[in-house]
Amino acid sequence: MSESFIGSLDQGTSSTRFMIFDHAGKIVGQHQLEHRQIMPQAGWVEHDAAEIWARTQEVITGALKQAGIIGSQLAAIGITNQR
Repeated sequence: MSESFIGSLDQGTSSTRFMIFDHAGKIVGQHQLEHRQIMPQAGWVEHDAAEIWARTQEVITGALKQAGIIGSQLAAIGITNQR
């Protein structure tokens, strides 16, 4: 059986990041990309959902590539989003 890993997706206000941890808690892969801040008027910030979805896919792919693993080796993924 191949080793399993844990993924962590953080979709924040200005960027999306994905990190992969091994069984010991060591970071084995990570990738982060910013997304646009749309400000239609003072005090308002909006985001493009399609852009966030695209960034999510890109950072997961990038972190998997950096870690040298495939998605089926992820035992679980924790997700946090804009609080």
